[in-house]
Amino acid sequence: MRLGVIDIGSNTVHTTVLDAARGIRPVPQASDSVTVKLMRFLTDDGDINEEGVQTITAAVTSAAKVAKQNGADHLLVIATSALREAGNGGEVLAQLEQIVGMPIEVLSAVDEARLTFLAVRRWYGWGAGRLLVLDIGGGSLEIAAGNDELPDTALSVPLGAGRMTRQFLWTNDPPKQSEVAALREYVRHTLLGAIGSRGSTGLTGDHVVATSKTFRSLARLAGMPREVLGSDQRWRMRLAQLEDWVPRLAKLSSADRTALPGIGARRSLQIAAGAVVAEETMRALRIDEVEICPWALREGAILQYLEQSA
Repeated sequence: MRLGVIDIGSNTVHTTVLDAARGIRPVPQASDSVTVKLMRFLTDDGDINEEGVQTITAAVTSAAKVAKQNGADHLLVIATSALREAGNGGEVLAQLEQIVGMPIEVLSAVDEARLTFLAVRRWYGWGAGRLLVLDIGGGSLEIAAGNDELPDTALSVPLGAGRMTRQFLWTNDPPKQSEVAALREYVRHTLLGAIGSRGSTGLTGDHVVATSKTFRSLARLAGMPREVLGSDQRWRMRLAQLEDWVPRLAKLSSADRTALPGIGARRSLQIAAGAVVAEETMRALRIDEVEICPWALREGAILQYLEQSA
């Protein structure tokens, strides 16, 4: 089938059109991404303001056109934490469903972790052993671990890069040292409450994998290429390398960060907060090194859709 996938995230609305069937690797035919950064449009009450509604409406309208222009005969539309948690999220979703002409699947926090884990398992296969998977999105951090296709432990923590930027590093650019310190303390405290004793038991893996644009950008900046079959580059990153870069990132303005390798304009504002979350998560889980997987939530949703459609 020619499948169009619209992923409405906290930071971007991403559209992928691909030829797909169960048991066959999906072949992308077209891709488009529109930056929305919904966290900047949240009111003090947690609603998406009118400008934010207009921004996401325009982005989803564009996404639907991309899918149609590229011949998608099936459509999958998913939404994650930003819309799920917004006070007026239900109203906004109803408007967006009118645009795409179908119900939008709003993923729960655990679903995000579970589907990302499924994608990583399919990418690495059974030979990877027990997987521990980390994913930093705009609104939340997902952590999952397990031996099978679905994790036996999965949790979502409200430590997304966009959310933490909005909460701690929004006023000054570059942020003050005191603001970064407050963010770090909050991340440590929140992780301790979420992970607890599982940090040394259930949340372990033979192979530790990170997904998402935040980890990918950080690995291109602070990590190193890994030799793999094929022409594509794969990346890995050690905790020590990340620790070396976090204070340097925090001292740069968002504009200056775009001059660094791997840091694009779309994520330059929130990469410092994302780096702190990544560093503290690796430290809390006693992770020395992560490998970056190119598949994540979107691919997991596609794999589940194909299996359910068979």
